[in-house]
Amino acid sequence: MTIFVISAEGERLMPTMNIRKIRKLLRSGRAKIVKHQPFTVQLLYDTTSGVQPVELSVDTGYQHIGVSLKSEKQEYVSAEYTLLKDEKQHHDDQRREVRRPRRNRKRYRKVRFDNRNKPEGWLAPSLRNKADRHIDIFRMYDEVCPITKVTLEMGQFDPAVLTVVEQGKPIPVGTDYQHGPRYGYDTLREAVFARDGYRCLCCGKSAIHDGVILRIHHVGFRAGDRSNRLSNLATVCEKCHSPKNHKPGGKLWDLKPPKGMASASFMNTVKWHIYEDVKSFGVEASITYGAVTKRTRIDLNIGKSHANDAYCIGSLRPKHRTRTLYFEKRRRNNRILEKFYDAKYVDIRDGKTKKAAELGCNRTSRSIPRSNSQNERIFRGKKVSKGRRSIRTQRYLYQPGDIVIFEGRNRTVKGTHNKGASVQLIGGGDISPRKIRLLHHVGGWRQVM
Repeated sequence: MTIFVISAEGERLMPTMNIRKIRKLLRSGRAKIVKHQPFTVQLLYDTTSGVQPVELSVDTGYQHIGVSLKSEKQEYVSAEYTLLKDEKQHHDDQRREVRRPRRNRKRYRKVRFDNRNKPEGWLAPSLRNKADRHIDIFRMYDEVCPITKVTLEMGQFDPAVLTVVEQGKPIPVGTDYQHGPRYGYDTLREAVFARDGYRCLCCGKSAIHDGVILRIHHVGFRAGDRSNRLSNLATVCEKCHSPKNHKPGGKLWDLKPPKGMASASFMNTVKWHIYEDVKSFGVEASITYGAVTKRTRIDLNIGKSHANDAYCIGSLRPKHRTRTLYFEKRRRNNRILEKFYDAKYVDIRDGKTKKAAELGCNRTSRSIPRSNSQNERIFRGKKVSKGRRSIRTQRYLYQPGDIVIFEGRNRTVKGTHNKGASVQLIGGGDISPRKIRLLHHVGGWRQVM
């Protein structure tokens, strides 16, 4: 376990793994706990500050983030963070569902044509959320550790190399390309595999989990198109890439073109925002690409994982590694302040209770009268409940995921009920806030392994 240390003056000191010494300091009152994630103590006596070069290597990604915090001799943190998968549905889409009806109700709002200018550096909320999570992780460690350098992996491939490969030009050779022509070929393969998730598009088997050998397949082979464009390349396994499947009726004969590169497009969009934000903290920042990481991982003969990729990023390679920890982002609360609950009616046709939207006039524009041929308002029977709007105006002290002390034990908060009058704990009923004591906020990340 790595413990971060802060001096009595608030200066960041080198992390330590000497748990026994920290326990003695805490029991004797010479240190106190100031943070639980990551676990940090502050010394209450004067000490000398001798720090060493510390590098934070980050394997950036659309869904997973690998982190390695290391010095020349010791790796202090090896972690993998999993982001929320449904952020767009919970944030963008739900807010849009509420925003559009609200605007439609404002029939006589003054027309404006100059309110659509987006500020410089604007990102879509879903992309901004993922970029901010990268910065949050960096800030979390920068607050308690004297980080001197940050290395970020920006995507699986170098766009410059990929461009010249598609154009058929010679691959650039220099300080960043020391492996010759083979290096550029690996870059193109890595781009295709990364886009398809290292998974065969025919049988669905994965190279990471199932151990299958992947091959590059030219989708347009039927028309004689064997160009190495990304849109013409697909990932298939060794068994599916057989001569039999290339014939009419085979799996590869009607294989559809692969999907777009969402993760690569994400990194191309936000990578410089992340890079500039990291540089604003006053640390030395540099970037690298996945092809470089892969070569380093092969040279070191270690397995493929986001934490191992982070270890291979950067210039430091300590011999002593630490156990990898896995975290996942936890949705702490609903970010939508306003909710609309539709009215409910009894459908006279079958007697079931349905929402008013299900028994509407079904018109697509206001030029169509309500009494059209698709009108289902005539089937509304007894009104079961009225439509209402609910606007949240208060944020409660106890949020889901918080750690509290109840009857001498650490418990996890599940939620707050009755306008804050009761707190529900995981594995227990509703408890009065007076009977519990807040230990610390989880901070949105939950350790799973």
